[in-house]
Amino acid sequence: MLNKKKQEQTMKNLIKLIFLLVAVVVSQERPISTYSIVAYDESTGELGVAVQSHWFSVGSIVPWAKAGIGAVATQSFARVEYGPDGLRMMEEGLTAGQALEKLVAADQGRAVRQVGMVDSKGNTAVHTGEKCIEFAGHKTGKNYTVQANLMERPTVWHIMSLAFETAEGDLADRMMSALEAAEEEGGDLRGRQSASMLIVAGEPTGVPWKDVVLDLRVEDHPEPLRQLKRLIRIHKAYKHANKGDHYMETGEIEKALVEYNHSSGYYPENPELRYWTAVALVGKGRLDEALPIFRDVFREAPQLRALTPRIVPSGLIPDDPSKLDKILKLD
Repeated sequence: MLNKKKQEQTMKNLIKLIFLLVAVVVSQERPISTYSIVAYDESTGELGVAVQSHWFSVGSIVPWAKAGIGAVATQSFARVEYGPDGLRMMEEGLTAGQALEKLVAADQGRAVRQVGMVDSKGNTAVHTGEKCIEFAGHKTGKNYTVQANLMERPTVWHIMSLAFETAEGDLADRMMSALEAAEEEGGDLRGRQSASMLIVAGEPTGVPWKDVVLDLRVEDHPEPLRQLKRLIRIHKAYKHANKGDHYMETGEIEKALVEYNHSSGYYPENPELRYWTAVALVGKGRLDEALPIFRDVFREAPQLRALTPRIVPSGLIPDDPSKLDKILKLD
């Protein structure tokens, strides 16, 4: 009986693997009609890729990046290998241009490929095959390249370039501006479906998950860019919230309060982030300032009232029955 169950599980795993391999093969035979940007940020060393397409889960195919090494976007009749192989070559010391030249030369399907690369020194390289579906093209600038295929207009990549160069903010904000400009210029002839943004740190830590600054994907949505922009905002909120949690853990309440305030500013519609601001205020002995925040939060999210006594043993709120009573009796 046990052997039969093991055989059934093995067969299920094999079927899953077959479906995965088929999905990868199919993804490389179908046109990933896309506009994307790969970029290097001189001020932080960060490397990023941002992309939008009328194709399901574009983020699982197009964007590749490695901290301190480079970033790659592989699209059109996408050959996924351009991503990991390009990063490996750049890690071995080739520039983005040298890596892309070698990959294109060895690719029998180069005429239908579109690839953009940037390395950790800001060198860029791009290839648009002569058989990419029109309108298709690319434009490079300092530390970035934009590329697009099957666009409604042949001006999309030029508009993306201008938007990125004139945008303000961090790398995520500027790449988002490039995507939005592309969509406003007409974008993919067929419409919209998915979007993704990947950013890695300038200096590798040796721990891959620590090197990822941002990794967001909208797999299937009628307004993928709107959703991606919302997720970027929420990502920033939780980045500050995580810093606040760290400072609470180390007893640096004033610093935690600053971070929680930043967090709730980015994501005011989430009452939990304001809740932790109130918790930090109580920890700083500023109960009177915390009470109005608790009141508003409890009205929006009553479950957070039930949470409050549970955080006392963790030391997040002083073990003072009179203070706790005031908080819990708020109407």
